[in-house]
Order: sequence, then structure tokens, then C-alpha cells
Amino acid sequence: MSSNEHRLVQCNEKDQETLLIFKKGINASYDQIPSWSAEKDCCVWEGVHCDNITGRVIELHLSEQGLEGEMNLSILQLEFLSYLDLSFNEFDVINIPATLHNFTHPSNLFYLDLYDSFRHMDNLDWLSPLSSLKYLNLSRMDLHKETNWLQAVNTLPSLLELRLSYCNLNNFIINQSIEFSNLSSLLTLHLYGNNFTSQLPSSFFNFTKDLTYLNFQGSNIHGGLPNLSPMVESVDLSYNSFSGSIPRSWKNLKDLIYINTWSNKLSGEALVHLSDWTQLTMMNLGANEFSGTIPINMSQNLNMIILRANQFEGTIPTQLFDLPSLFHLDLAHNKLSGSMPKCAYNLTQMVTFHVDSTPYFFTLELFTKGQDYYVEHANPIRRTIDLSANNLSGELPLKLFQLFQVQTLNLSHNNFIGTIPKTIGGMKYIESLDLSNNKLSGEIPHSMALLNFLEYLNLSCNNFHGKIPIGTQLQSFNASSYIGNPKLCGAPLNNCTTEKDNEKSRGHEDGDSITESLYLGMGVGFAAGFWGICGSLFLIRKWRHACYRFVDGVGDKLYVTLMVKLNSFCRN
Repeated sequence: MSSNEHRLVQCNEKDQETLLIFKKGINASYDQIPSWSAEKDCCVWEGVHCDNITGRVIELHLSEQGLEGEMNLSILQLEFLSYLDLSFNEFDVINIPATLHNFTHPSNLFYLDLYDSFRHMDNLDWLSPLSSLKYLNLSRMDLHKETNWLQAVNTLPSLLELRLSYCNLNNFIINQSIEFSNLSSLLTLHLYGNNFTSQLPSSFFNFTKDLTYLNFQGSNIHGGLPNLSPMVESVDLSYNSFSGSIPRSWKNLKDLIYINTWSNKLSGEALVHLSDWTQLTMMNLGANEFSGTIPINMSQNLNMIILRANQFEGTIPTQLFDLPSLFHLDLAHNKLSGSMPKCAYNLTQMVTFHVDSTPYFFTLELFTKGQDYYVEHANPIRRTIDLSANNLSGELPLKLFQLFQVQTLNLSHNNFIGTIPKTIGGMKYIESLDLSNNKLSGEIPHSMALLNFLEYLNLSCNNFHGKIPIGTQLQSFNASSYIGNPKLCGAPLNNCTTEKDNEKSRGHEDGDSITESLYLGMGVGFAAGFWGICGSLFLIRKWRHACYRFVDGVGDKLYVTLMVKLNSFCRN
């Protein structure tokens, strides 16, 4: 029921007629538009808001109503309409009346949202009379046939927020003499998800000095980085072709909270400004050609740091592991060297469990479990440390393995030595562990058999030895997780024997050899004695006769004795 149902002032007749014209071309799957009846005052219709005094229609809230059919823009002729939201509907036809360009009154409309409500639109000329418009969202509307979109939005002098994301703005005509002075009031600009084939004019970026939110993600933009307002809070230029270095003016971005320049062609020492960005919480400068060292001083509010795939060098500063809100650290594929800091790792988010798991609207490439993932919303419950593919050396610090909430740990392709700390068994939430291609040694700790959530493991190409600890988790991985460790054995590798088994085996072998030698010697001795005696009997006649007489004598004695015993038995 509309909040205006108990009003005494009636709806303006002209406004009601305009609304009924709009309704005429609509098919609605929900109950909102069908409630619009000529028999009722339009100020009590669902989604319609009227002025309490004049009864004129001032707002229309028709988002997510399943509206289909024709979108008749004659609705913009409502004289006092200030707010129109038709987002998330399914119109397939648009009707732009010719009279729309001949407004007899100044437009009061300041908010227009057509997000994902209509698929195709050939031109934006109908925008020009809307001189009071402050918010315009045409995202996910195919505008590839509109080559004058820049000129169209430039006719809106009051515009504060412009959203043209995923509009297929890949072709446009530019009048080089045009000045974009009418866009000087713009604070928020979203052009992400387009694929520009033409280069935006340099004059287009002149107005960006007052922008607070800037998002050009994935639009193939080429016009160096633009100068930004010192008031800017959010900048997303990812997946473009920006080149050159970060402008010096960016040093003054004291209010910057979010910056994303992932996958561009930027270079230079980007992090020289980092210590000045004291409010920064999320930073992604990955997949560029930035160089220099990581500064000691940085914002204590940082919860995401992504410097992956650049040319950063030097050591990892101790202060980096003293950021209480940090839950995602990715320094992989750089030229960092030296050992890991030997300090208390006060990364509170990675040590203790936090109930608050509200996702951040921060798109990133997540490298975990041996694969790449594209994540639209970064979630603080997924805690990640990736230092792979650098020149890091020294032993693995014990404190690192006391970050018990970490789910992804990748230290592969470095020069680490020493053993895996036994405390790794306390990292009970870890899902992905990669220590491959280092110089680690020793036995695999038995505590690793307690890692019940482990889905990916790579310990290959190290110097581990001994038997792989027995547990359902460690034996579930295939041999590729352990290869390249010549002295490592046990399932899923080949069965192995310990040193005691080797000694026991050698003992059995020695005993068997002695026994065999003894039996062999006895056999030979017996044969030699047998044939020595028998041979003598057969060859020496005197001995042979003596042997016969002895055997006969023994036989006679045995016979006599037997008979005596038998007679005695019978008498009894």
C-alpha cells in the first residue's frame, strides 16, 4: 500500500493520464502496474509518490517489477517528476516521442536509473532537455550504435554521477574542438566493462580533477593516467592499457581508500606515494611494470596489498607484518630478496577468527590451489599470503606458521632453507599450501597430517627426506606433490625402509649367509668324511674285512640280547 493512500489531495489529472499512457504498453508479471487503475487516484498507486500539497507526481519507484513490453519515455514529461527508477526490468521496445525534445517547462528530474532494463538504444539525444539531472545510470544498455554519447552526456551541466558500464561503448566520433566543461561537476564516473577501440581525447580527462570515484575497469583505455581530485576516494583503472608513471599530483590523494591499476602498462616507482595515502585500505597495483622498493611507512588501515607481477626489489619490510587489518598479501613474481622478517607477525586478521565477513567490492585475480580465479568480491574470511617467485632466502620464520587463520600460503620458487616448523599443524584452516622449488630439508612434520581442510599441496623439488607422515589427508595427494625429493618415501611415493629396517635387513642377510655357509661346510665335511671312510673300506682289503667282522659281531650281540629279553618276557 502506498504511503499516499490516506491523502486528501488528489492526483493531478494530467499526471494520471501520462501514467496510464505509460502503463498501456506494459506487460507486468507482478501486481504493481496492474494496481494502476483509472478508478483510483494515481497518488495511491503502488510505486507512485505525490507531493503532499500539490498532488503532483514527483517520484516513481518501479525497480525489479518484471515489467515487459514497451518503455514509453513520455513518462519523462511529468512536469514535477524528480526521481525515476526503472532498473532491473525487461523492456524490449522503447518509445521516444518527438514531443520529448520540446519541453515547455524546465525538467525537474535529477535521478534517472535504467540499469539493466532495456537491451538496445540507438541514440541518447533525448537526454538533452534533462538539464537538472544529477544521477544517470544506463549500465548494461547496448549503446554500440550511439557514436555521440560523449556529446550527449556533455549536455548535462548538473551531472554528479554517470554510470555507463557494460554499454559496449567501443566506437564513437569525437569533435576535437569540443570542451567537456559541462562535466566539470562530475564526482563519480563508471565506464567499466566497455571495450574502446578509439582513443579517448585528452580533453576528456581534464574534468577528472574533481572526481571522487573513478572506475574504468576493463575498457581498453589508452590518455597516461588522468589527474585526480585531492578528494578522490576510489580509483579503478584495471584491465586497460594505461602507460607511463603515476602522476606526481597523486601524492596529494589524502582521502584515497581504494586503488586498482591491475593489468596495465604502468611503470616507475609507484610506491613513493604510499606513505602519503594514510586512509588507504585496498591496493592492487599488480600486473604492471612498477619498480622500486616497498616503503617502511604505509597506511595502518590496509587490508589488501597486491603488488604481484611487477619489478619490485629489495627486502620485505618488517612493518608489513604489523598491519592488524591485513587479510590478503600478494607480492609474488617480483625481485624481492633477503630473508623473511624475524619479528612478531601481528596480522590480527590472520591470527584470530572474526565474525564479520562482509565482502569488499574489490575485484581481483586470486591465485590459489594451483589455479587462477577471478573474484568479484573479496571476502575477508579468505586469508592469503603469496610470496612466490622471488629471490627470498633464509629459514622459514616460526611466527609465519602461527598465523592460524591463513587459508592460502604460497612460498614456492624461492631459495628458502631449513625445515618446516612443527607448528604448521596449528594452521587448521589452510586449504592451499605450496612450498615447492626451494631448498628446504628435513622430515615433513607429523603435525601436517592434522590439516584436514588441505585441498592442494605441493612440496616438490626440495631436499625433504624420510617417510611421508601417515594420515588421510597427506596420502590423498598424488605423487606430483612430492616428486623432486630423492630421499623422500612412503605413500603416495614408493614404499621405503627406515635405517632400523635397513640394519635389520642387513642382520637377516648376514645370518642367512652364515647359516648357509655352516650348512655348506657341514655338507662338504660329511661328504668328505663319508667318502674318505667308505673309499678306504673299498680300497684297503684289511680294513674292509675288519669292518665286516665288526658289523657281524655287533649283529650277533644284538641277536643274543634280544632273545634273552624275549625269553624273560615270556616266562613272566
